[in-house]
Amino acid sequence: AVKAVIQRVTHASVKVDGETVGSCGQGFLILLGVMAGDDEKEADKLVNKTVNLRIFEDENGKMNLSSLDIGGEMLVASQFTLCADCTHGRRPSFTPSAPPDEANRLYEYFVHRLKENGISHVETGVFGADMKVELLNDGPVTIILDSSELK
Repeated sequence: AVKAVIQRVTHASVKVDGETVGSCGQGFLILLGVMAGDDEKEADKLVNKTVNLRIFEDENGKMNLSSLDIGGEMLVASQFTLCADCTHGRRPSFTPSAPPDEANRLYEYFVHRLKENGISHVETGVFGADMKVELLNDGPVTIILDSSELK
């Protein structure tokens, strides 16, 4: 299952070697983990849920609006550690995560599909790099999505 941690942010950025490589304003910071065997169908379920997730406040202060409704921006960073198996011992095993080439392909597909589904501003980190992520979580509002649990 493709996994995502979605944080509603006022702004977010990713730096690699001290240089900002991606940023966004109001919208989502998405940490994306790709498991071995994941495919485009799993990514598409996650994209559909992400762009339509109603967690922005309307004029009455209720979480009623989606990223599409508010023109939200998105910053997507790959995060293989979301695939960690912590069932045995104290050191996580990352065996369940997809091999790098496979994970990168699906990560890029996910970003491409966000754009195709109406998110005009989508930026990314650098796949596989040591990234420093800064964000201002608005709320805080954090949602965890797992494609295997989505209809």
